[in-house]
Amino acid sequence: MESEKFDPARLDPNGPATLAASVKVLIAGGFGVGKTTMVSSISEIPPLRTEEMITEVSAGVDDLSGVESKTTTTVALDFGRITIDSELVLYLFGTPGQDRFWFLWDELSRGALGAVVLADTRKLGSSFAAIDYFERRGLPFLVAVNCFDDAPRYTTDEVRDALDLDRTVPVRLCDARNRQSAKDVLLSLIEYLIDRVANPKLATKRG
Repeated sequence: MESEKFDPARLDPNGPATLAASVKVLIAGGFGVGKTTMVSSISEIPPLRTEEMITEVSAGVDDLSGVESKTTTTVALDFGRITIDSELVLYLFGTPGQDRFWFLWDELSRGALGAVVLADTRKLGSSFAAIDYFERRGLPFLVAVNCFDDAPRYTTDEVRDALDLDRTVPVRLCDARNRQSAKDVLLSLIEYLIDRVANPKLATKRG
């Protein structure tokens, strides 16, 4: 992907390439799966964060299993930017993970060409809501399994089966803390978006 010359027009063949060169991508998923970490690790500009301390208000509401040491939470969005090459810039919008902030997702997803759904194998069930959200809106997405040090390890096919994903939806393993790993996930998403333009049958599949 990095070695070939990228043509932004392939993402939107009906629009001018100068507009398609800036692509909005969502980083979504459940609470505590690493969305803020991914945006922070890959952004070439100081990332914008809207984090607040976790207080007793979260008791019994937010699932802290697996992330007991987490002290802050995103209440609006995370924002970052990465330049893939001279012709493509990705603007990254991390969504809040808690149910009570999901009313913001509709606004954040406006104008997005695709999304990364981060998953944690310790609580794969928290990924279903984001997957369902993008499936219902027809927004292409990729599932990236954030491989936490103490989390069970599964193959991408096992994760696909557990999440009941269509076979066309990419599943990748990653470390959200690692810039190259996060970049590889985004490159895979861009490749998937290009494939959907080249093969319209993919766009008619579930997800």
